[in-house]
Amino acid sequence: TLDMLESSQDKMRTSWVSQMFSETDVDNLGRISLCRAVQFIKSLNPGLKTNKIELKFKELHRSKDKPGTEITKEEFIEVFHELCTRPEIYFLLVQFSSNKEFLDTKDLMMFLEAEQGMAHVTEEISLEIIRKYEPSKEGQEKGWLSIDGFTNYLTSAECHIFDPEHKKVCQDMKQPLSHYFINSSHNTYLIEDQFRGPSDITGYIRALKMGCRSVELDVWDGPDNEPVIYTGHTMTSQIVFRSVIDIINKYAFFASDYPLMLCLENHCSLKQQKVMVQHMKKILGDKLYTQPPNAEESYLPSPESLKGKVLLKAKKLSSNCSGLEGDVTDEDEGAEMSQRVGKEGVEQQNVVPVKRFQLCKELSELVCICKSVQFKDFQVSFQLQKYWEICSFNEVLATRYANENAGDFVNYNKRFLARVFPSPMRIDSSNMNPQDFWKCGCQIVAMNFQTPGLMMDLNIGWFRQNGNCGYVLRPAIMREEVSFFSANTKDTVPGVSPQLLHVKIISGQNFPKPKGSGAKGDVVDPYVYVEIHGIPADCAEQRTKTVHQNGDNPIFDESFEFQINLPELAMVRFVVLDDDYIGDEFIGQYTIPFECLQTGYRHVPLQSLTGEALAHAFLFVHVAITNRRGGGKPHKRGLSVRKSKKSREYACMRTLWIKTIDEVFKNALQPIRDATDLRENMQNAVVSFKELCGLSPVANLMQCILAVSTRLVRSDNTPLVVMNLSDQYPTMELQGIVPEVLKKIVTAYETMIHTIKTLIENADNVYEKIVQCQKAAMEFHENLQNIGAKEGLKERKLQKAVENFTWNITILKGQSDLLKYAKNEAQENLKQIHYATVSCGLNKSGSENAEVSKPRRSLEAIPEKAGEENGE
Repeated sequence: TLDMLESSQDKMRTSWVSQMFSETDVDNLGRISLCRAVQFIKSLNPGLKTNKIELKFKELHRSKDKPGTEITKEEFIEVFHELCTRPEIYFLLVQFSSNKEFLDTKDLMMFLEAEQGMAHVTEEISLEIIRKYEPSKEGQEKGWLSIDGFTNYLTSAECHIFDPEHKKVCQDMKQPLSHYFINSSHNTYLIEDQFRGPSDITGYIRALKMGCRSVELDVWDGPDNEPVIYTGHTMTSQIVFRSVIDIINKYAFFASDYPLMLCLENHCSLKQQKVMVQHMKKILGDKLYTQPPNAEESYLPSPESLKGKVLLKAKKLSSNCSGLEGDVTDEDEGAEMSQRVGKEGVEQQNVVPVKRFQLCKELSELVCICKSVQFKDFQVSFQLQKYWEICSFNEVLATRYANENAGDFVNYNKRFLARVFPSPMRIDSSNMNPQDFWKCGCQIVAMNFQTPGLMMDLNIGWFRQNGNCGYVLRPAIMREEVSFFSANTKDTVPGVSPQLLHVKIISGQNFPKPKGSGAKGDVVDPYVYVEIHGIPADCAEQRTKTVHQNGDNPIFDESFEFQINLPELAMVRFVVLDDDYIGDEFIGQYTIPFECLQTGYRHVPLQSLTGEALAHAFLFVHVAITNRRGGGKPHKRGLSVRKSKKSREYACMRTLWIKTIDEVFKNALQPIRDATDLRENMQNAVVSFKELCGLSPVANLMQCILAVSTRLVRSDNTPLVVMNLSDQYPTMELQGIVPEVLKKIVTAYETMIHTIKTLIENADNVYEKIVQCQKAAMEFHENLQNIGAKEGLKERKLQKAVENFTWNITILKGQSDLLKYAKNEAQENLKQIHYATVSCGLNKSGSENAEVSKPRRSLEAIPEKAGEENGE
């Protein structure tokens, strides 16, 4: 890199470093002390270790047999070049600057558009970035971004892997509460283990500051008529209930304005229950939500409508109780587990009897839309459970349902809230894997916030995606009333387009030595794991090779590919470990929801085991997301293409054995085939064109036109091919005789444009046909059970018919969505071709001002039921 820099005569950089040296050399002696030189370089590159900078200067002096410790300007420049030039970034700069020592505004525009996926980049935006990150005045004035400015930009927050759009609330917050995952804490008052550990109000402060929206209060009778909080039957210490409510009142809406749920496990006498009521009313006041549920509604209110409210989840007296107190079942999580771990329908011996206790009416009246009830089974719940009733599931029981009744669990959670709490066997406060229950739609998965590690990394990372407000909207396939989703699928999800995630681990910077590992001194031998967490079909991991004895700037340069079948539930975790023969040590990690990934060249800010940012420690990566045949994703969603046309697979409809409904679904088969052909023909043609341009499927069409542009002109700079942009669909026009290889590229381009045109012109018509079939089928939805019974279907066959109906509706919704995304992608492809053509000057004279025409109409989502204005 040094040789390349010297050969390119990087005058602007040398001039800037010389000027900075002169400003440091206040006495104008032409030299500065070693100490000052080290501090100066460290101020320009804070991640560098002091001893490494000192060593470089001393090595330089030794190589010249120079005595003393004073540093000349030339020596300073040489060491600065060596320590502050990252070769992987330098090569990137050279690639985009056509071998210049800097990026000008047009070079930077091309980098931002083609690699970073930024839309509508202007020269003004490029200039703004240059002025912000370029350290030299010369570069700022001329609009040139040097290697140092480019490095500053790529390591800035703007180029972090996390999409800044997700740093604020960016999801629809007007859906029912049951449609969200809710950040939840278990035994919030504990700050260590579950049996002997201390209880402390700092547990509540920590959880609430981290965006937690469901905290737990285990309340027992205390001395002096003051209720206390601790875990009953254990040796954990106690804290006064009133002081906890004070803290909750202070911090409830510190990190989020959305509703906070207090999960109250009440073991108090009637007398102290009344004290609890007084404290909550006095301290929380009108924050307490006390509005009774509307029996005519079917779903809970939304987080938006409950902003600033505290919801009490607890036992409630039945509506026919007329006295001042009544009898209810006790909530004892340990006893509940003992009762239910055996198989249903099998008589169990030594069952722990259901305890009952007296509940005062005043406390009961504070419980409105989160009434705690015991779960019996799914069929009973579907028939009898009210939407404002909430069940708690022990981890063991929830795991069994997740494995054996995954479909029922998903459907149950569309309407009702489910809280999952850790097994009491987790005395050490270890955590369950929240993904095991999120995949079934369970909203409230209670975590031990005091225990760091993989499981809390997943929880913290997951809730970052919506402004860390504590609520994350679940995937549509888990919310829609009529949708088929099996949480344990090992294959693609019907109606959802699989994505390919391409991750290149390029390099690392400033990895710290793992804590407590002194055997190797300061030596670090790092390697990187890339993990995918999500539904079983998506779980995977890959690792890089080990880079020996380099924790400062290891180069990995390894690429991995993962298929993501349900992107909305997937997370990516980067883990850096120190390779050690005794046992590999943890260096740092970063966990990010798939939906929050920014594509392009990105830095990943590493975090410690306890979640704190590691100063100046990063991974440098390249991220691309494509569909399964390589089409890029213009709007976070790509398209699924399975095979070439010879063996093309089409989505199939399942038979219900109800003739009238089967006929409706039969009418959808041809439109589905047409939609698949439109999409896959375009995507196959795009991939073929990319291959002839010498690029991988990860590339976009802008990069293709840029790559092939040099081949489209003769040595005397006259064009072999020009692009006619006067039409909506740009054409390549040959200018005389061209080489055979170029003819192949032109033919592949024409084929691609033809498939894009065919898709855009036919998409609306095919979309309407699929939508009409879906609407016609939904007319039967409400009476499906009766229609099936009239056709003679009973029990298992009737249940199977209902399942097949939801499968078919899910397929139709998915196919219409895929076609909508395909049309967007086709239009994005045209824009990229147009933009790159103008940038390269390949456009035919007089056609450069033509605009890519706008779509004739947008493809709208179809309502859940006919006649509804807004559907999922």
